[in-house]
Amino acid sequence: MKYTELIKEENLPQHIGVIMDGNGRWAKKLGFLRNIGHETGVKAVRRVVKYCAELGVPYLTLYAFSTENWKRPEAEVSALMQLMMLSLKKEIKSFQENNIRLNAIGNLEDLPSNIRKELTKAMEATKDNTRLTVTVALSYGARSEMIHAVKSISDKVKNNIISLEDIDEKTINNHLYTHNLPDVDLLIRTSGEQRISNFLLWQIAYAELYFTEVLWPEFKDEDLAKAIYSYQNRERRFGKTSEQLKK
Repeated sequence: MKYTELIKEENLPQHIGVIMDGNGRWAKKLGFLRNIGHETGVKAVRRVVKYCAELGVPYLTLYAFSTENWKRPEAEVSALMQLMMLSLKKEIKSFQENNIRLNAIGNLEDLPSNIRKELTKAMEATKDNTRLTVTVALSYGARSEMIHAVKSISDKVKNNIISLEDIDEKTINNHLYTHNLPDVDLLIRTSGEQRISNFLLWQIAYAELYFTEVLWPEFKDEDLAKAIYSYQNRERRFGKTSEQLKK
């Protein structure tokens, strides 16, 4: 069975989120340094971005570096930052050629200045592209995002810009890093772990969750197609009953 041949074009998830897990374990399994795992993981990112663009999925968000990842060994963090820098420089041309927009969310001010500069350059260069928006979550944590939103809303209440009565789901959405993105329809996590790890907690409220044993560097088109096929064969009720949906 080839899942790439089973996907229905009319029922694609509009926004796919991916927790890219397993680079280190893949490297260890093959006797490589962890950094080799991260470098190979970049190739998996290219595959997924390309396939999403080909399918017509309009939004893809990748969990690249969490707020907790700063606690990793300094050498690994430094290598990751260097890899990020090189990847940004290399991918701008490909994104432009394929009409792909780059977006970033997280505590971006925590990133090294050279990374921020390169990231800003890439986002500016691709801002008018419309085929696919790829959002990279960097120094990102959902709890940190929510604290940021609460502070922003509180400040506006304090300064009489909005009232307490005005605060609703839309208000909160508008103060999240993802205010310009739709909610996630399908959340994928690789490597066999089955947890969310502080990723897009608000935005995945009604997302379909898909966990796979495949390690991220080995994640290919067929693996993504299998996840989408699973998504397309689920009944999304959003609190309603099956009978209500059939009417």
